[in-house]
Amino acid sequence: MKTVNSDQLLRISLRQGISALLCIMSTVVMSMSIASAELTAKANHDHIKVDFFYHGSTVSVSGITDQGTDLIIKIASPEGHEKLKQKGKVAGLLWMNTGTLNFEHVPNLYSVHSTQKIDDLIDQKEQDKYVIGLPALSRHVELKPSASEEEKATWFGEFIKYKESSKLYASSSGRIEIQEKDGKQSYYILTQWPYQAPPGDYLVTVYAVKDGKIVDTAESKVLVEQVGIVKSLSGMAKNNAVLYGIISIVSALGAGFGVGLIFRKGGGAH
Repeated sequence: MKTVNSDQLLRISLRQGISALLCIMSTVVMSMSIASAELTAKANHDHIKVDFFYHGSTVSVSGITDQGTDLIIKIASPEGHEKLKQKGKVAGLLWMNTGTLNFEHVPNLYSVHSTQKIDDLIDQKEQDKYVIGLPALSRHVELKPSASEEEKATWFGEFIKYKESSKLYASSSGRIEIQEKDGKQSYYILTQWPYQAPPGDYLVTVYAVKDGKIVDTAESKVLVEQVGIVKSLSGMAKNNAVLYGIISIVSALGAGFGVGLIFRKGGGAH
């Protein structure tokens, strides 16, 4: 009969302990995966086509999340570079452009919608971590040439006014519709898509919030693409500027000639 010494027993016990630990870790990972799969996000009308008659659109965001969670929905373009002309009096008389302010790490389009006010949902640390809300964006942006915090706040405020007037920056709270059923809650929001938003890829990010922390995220994409004659003219302007200029001049002359004929006919009727 084969005997087992104490060292062998120890190795067997260690192997069994490791196997049990791996099983526990696997179970935890699986449960975390299941939990993270509870939040879903879908952007309806996720392919916006810019044609000759395009003047903006709408995009709805919907999905399912755990009951009792608040939501923040952020729609943004990739971060990039923006310029703002700085005006001032020259020789104390004329208002003129006196310089250019460069804003780095700013999205061209940025809108945030939440079930409650963002400050009531998450603290500044969470806002800054995920760049949620205009205050967090202002702390994220880099201004060149560099300026004091007071000057930066002033100029960023002007930048926001410009973006909001162009319908490219927006925020709201309380507009997300929530319905609860079978221990889950579905959400829905309809947003206006501004025609000023250029073609490109946009990201919709939905954050689930509980007890002041972001516990889950889900993403969906929106593609804005030029089609038809708009795409052809845009490509021509980029790749064959001379031909594009000639067509533009001929079109303008044709339009002027047509207006002239209309007024000439109107004058002859008297």
